[in-house]
Amino acid sequence: MNFVVPDFAPAAAELFVAAASLVVLMVTVFVKNSARMGYLMTLGILLITAVITWSGMDGEVVYTFGNMYIDDPMSDLLKLLVYGSMAVALLYSRQYMADRNLDRAEFYVLVIYATLGMMVMISANHLLTVYIGLEMLSLSLYGMVAMDRESARSTEAAMKYFVLGALASGLLLYGMSMIYGATGSLELSGIAQAIFHDAGNRTVLMFGLVFLVAGLAFKLGVVPFHMWIPDVYHGAPTAVTLLIGSAPKLAAFAMAMRLLVNGLFDLADQWQAMLVFLAVASIILGNLVAVAQTNLKRMLAYSAISHMGFMLLGLLAGVVDGDPRYAGTAYGAAMFYVVTYVLMSLASFGMILLLARAGYEAEEIDDFKGLNKRSPWFALMMMFIMFSMAGVPFFIGFFAKLSVLAAVVQAGYVWVAVIAVLMSLVGAYYYLRVVKVMYFDEPADDSPIESSLDLKVALSVNGVLIAVLGLMPTQLIEGCARALSASFM
Repeated sequence: MNFVVPDFAPAAAELFVAAASLVVLMVTVFVKNSARMGYLMTLGILLITAVITWSGMDGEVVYTFGNMYIDDPMSDLLKLLVYGSMAVALLYSRQYMADRNLDRAEFYVLVIYATLGMMVMISANHLLTVYIGLEMLSLSLYGMVAMDRESARSTEAAMKYFVLGALASGLLLYGMSMIYGATGSLELSGIAQAIFHDAGNRTVLMFGLVFLVAGLAFKLGVVPFHMWIPDVYHGAPTAVTLLIGSAPKLAAFAMAMRLLVNGLFDLADQWQAMLVFLAVASIILGNLVAVAQTNLKRMLAYSAISHMGFMLLGLLAGVVDGDPRYAGTAYGAAMFYVVTYVLMSLASFGMILLLARAGYEAEEIDDFKGLNKRSPWFALMMMFIMFSMAGVPFFIGFFAKLSVLAAVVQAGYVWVAVIAVLMSLVGAYYYLRVVKVMYFDEPADDSPIESSLDLKVALSVNGVLIAVLGLMPTQLIEGCARALSASFM
């Protein structure tokens, strides 16, 4: 048997991150101020990895490691967004973690491994590669949720996340094994070929598809696999909640695209029918339950369920009666939506971190009372964030919802679009409630906002970007569409 040396160039960024993680582990052991060194090294690794990925972008689709790994425009774009999201999340989190004695070197090591897991998920072209990337990400997040060992709430959240995550991984792995049994292939392109030629056992394939979609739905956090989202968002340290609610959504979207579009595209009629239920149920439950929340983190958790339901609307609108002519538009809208959501999620949890201080968590809606009197600028930024999440024109969130709804109507799911619009009106209530509290209620605390300059600058840029992209969303929309078109069409 001849061993063929794979082409390492398409996976150069992943190989660098894997090697750099070992360096960080060794260096932080021997350095006195290991947390600061871990922070600086992690930011440096993200920057260098971004340069490696950027320099390798040539618009081509390249396979390596025996077709187990793929480098294409979609993966390059999503990886760059992951690096940026993780860097911003670290910037927002630094002071918060230091104030609570959680700023330890192992936190940054887990961040690096979580990033590597997301990179592997994004470029996976094989069921085992998908699973390895997913577990690397999941195990890192379990550890980060439990970082605050003295908090019973964090420990409980980590246990729930771990147990439910293990169950979901089991469902996903069982579905993968059934698909392998039906098609005889673990490679996504091989699975697609077997289904196209009707070579697989149809009954086993359908069972495998159900388990696969169930596992995927858990990772996205959509109904009825959403149980972990509110408890984990609420129980984890806010800095970790920020990490969970941002970049992993990009990796989960890529995972859905790889599995459903790359591998199971000819079963689109079947999995789209499942996604209709998941999307509609998520939009309804997420918005209705969020209305009753007084804790901002739990409100944003149910909001995340609703937003992921909106993202699924794009995926379910790609194929109409076996005709994939709208696939590019619909999938591009879904990608645009998840990118927009990550931008808004970073800013929203960043605002919570901005107001938090040692011994005080600014996670209740009432904690934002009178923010306009304490800081008119950051009250304006929070208003931008809430308006965008609510879909108020002309912020970026409005165009994200509009593009997805246009794809859904084009695909003939008018009733789904009507439900989504009605639930968006319900969602506007709890977003605008935060704005009302900031501008019309008296502050419970008149003290000035004390935070680092870099956090204030980054958060200001994030908030302004939400408004500016709303005025010129075309380039981002077209960029997502081009990346998907070059990768899948």
